[in-house]
Amino acid sequence: MHLALKYSFFALLATAANLLTQEIFGRAYSEAYSIYLAMIAGTIAGWISKYLLDKHYIFVFKTQSAGEDMRKFLVYGLTGVFTTALFWGFELGFETMFGTKFARYLGAVIGLSIGYVVKYHLDKRLVFSKQDS
Repeated sequence: MHLALKYSFFALLATAANLLTQEIFGRAYSEAYSIYLAMIAGTIAGWISKYLLDKHYIFVFKTQSAGEDMRKFLVYGLTGVFTTALFWGFELGFETMFGTKFARYLGAVIGLSIGYVVKYHLDKRLVFSKQDS
């Protein structure tokens, strides 16, 4: 249970990093396609922070070189493509249905919550399953 609480806390931190980055970006840039650019910036912030937290504190995985770390980071990103699509679908779906920033962020939180549960299992099996030789 301790691992689940730790993972949930880190998911909450990464979600906050994502949404805060979106909010900052959205306030700084409000031209065409700003919502999409803010979502991309937020996703990158959440992706980087969650990778570092998962690698060090959830899976306690030590890479042997910068190359190995980069490979793990890229595979981590690839496992996130599906979960990112899920999260973006919820966020944009709530934006479309309700038309408010609150609803958009609520959709994001729901999508991220579902996505992080799926992502844990993907990462456990595909990213951090074994040390490279």
